[in-house]
Amino acid sequence: MPASTSAKPYRIGRSKTGLGLFATQPIKKGVKIVQYFGPLLDSKNEKHDAIENKYLFQISKRWTVDGSIRKNIARYINHACKPNAESDVNATKKRIIIRSIKKIEPGEEINYDYGTEYFKEYLKPIGCKCDACEKKRKKKRAEARAEKLKAKEKAERKALKKEEKAKAKRAKDKAKKAKASGKAKTTKAAAKKTSAATKAKSTKSRSAKASKAKTGKARSKAA
Repeated sequence: MPASTSAKPYRIGRSKTGLGLFATQPIKKGVKIVQYFGPLLDSKNEKHDAIENKYLFQISKRWTVDGSIRKNIARYINHACKPNAESDVNATKKRIIIRSIKKIEPGEEINYDYGTEYFKEYLKPIGCKCDACEKKRKKKRAEARAEKLKAKEKAERKALKKEEKAKAKRAKDKAKKAKASGKAKTTKAAAKKTSAATKAKSTKSRSAKASKAKTGKARSKAA
């Protein structure tokens, strides 16, 4: 790992993506931090055009800087969707300077936006790990959890409502059954009462007839 001198406002250190470049002292906005350099590759040269690595920095249609060499400290600067630095490209001089776009505090990681093409080819497939994207994913996970909890609570309310409805129906059916049973008992009692009254009336009628017959017989005997 290349060592950074104390005169430099940065150091190489561990980051979420492996190695990164961190500020060792306050860096003001608009300050040149470090140069991104390496062999110049000519797109018209077949051998140069065949070189591929993730440290290639295109400065024009023809020229590209191969920043894969270890001496290129700027190669350790990671991508960020909301960066604190930017790449200042001078196509005429074929030079790339990494410059701060806001104040960077000591201990803060230095980063810049690698661009749409690099993002789509290298970062999107594995998921960008910059703070902005991490916060976005965290927010989405929190929203997903909240949505899941909301759905669960909705299902529980629905189940409770269904249970209450079923309970009310059971109570209604029970009351209806009890009412029907009471009505049946009343009808049975009334029928029993009517039967008893009819029986009593029949007995009385028979008694009256017997008494009448007896009286008639007595009169006949007297005559």
